[in-house]
Amino acid sequence: MNNFLEKRYNDIILMSKKICKSSPEFEDVAHFAITEFMQHERGQELVDANKAMQFLSGIIHRSFWSSSSQYHTLYRQKGRVHSLKADRNDMNDNDYFDYTQNKGNRRVNEMQDNEYNHDVDAALEAIEAILEEMIIESKEQWYRSVMFQHWIEDSNYSAISKRLNIPRTSVARAVKEARIHIQTTLKNRGIEYEL
Repeated sequence: MNNFLEKRYNDIILMSKKICKSSPEFEDVAHFAITEFMQHERGQELVDANKAMQFLSGIIHRSFWSSSSQYHTLYRQKGRVHSLKADRNDMNDNDYFDYTQNKGNRRVNEMQDNEYNHDVDAALEAIEAILEEMIIESKEQWYRSVMFQHWIEDSNYSAISKRLNIPRTSVARAVKEARIHIQTTLKNRGIEYEL
């Protein structure tokens, strides 16, 4: 694996620069992806199968573009403080409800009242694993996986199409095929979860 990384380091940095659209943090994302890849249990297997670059591109893409990625959580959110309003004591209950409802926090407040669901968590972990498997399976599955991840972040096909400069119908078809593949794989693994 070290041989591969030394040999392809510049290619990985360049790939990150392209995926991140020359964002100033492209090198940080590349280094994060390399670290994740080195720690991945199937890293050497991917190198041996000549699928390491494809796998790294998925890590880089998810790390940079996803607001729920580990990279985003560790580096972009670190030290960031969120507040609801300057002073909560200055608001009456109706102002507070309107504020949280308008900011989309109503769902968060409702979720706090619900108990943690282990089955849903297990299903989501299985879906993440399936998406990783799709990335290394083939170029077509890689494309479906990436489009599905974009769809998770923003379920508007037109917005995805404009952002990526890909026809809307291609995005919709890839997402549909990814959903079918994920649903079938979940069912084959004995996991009941509806996308």
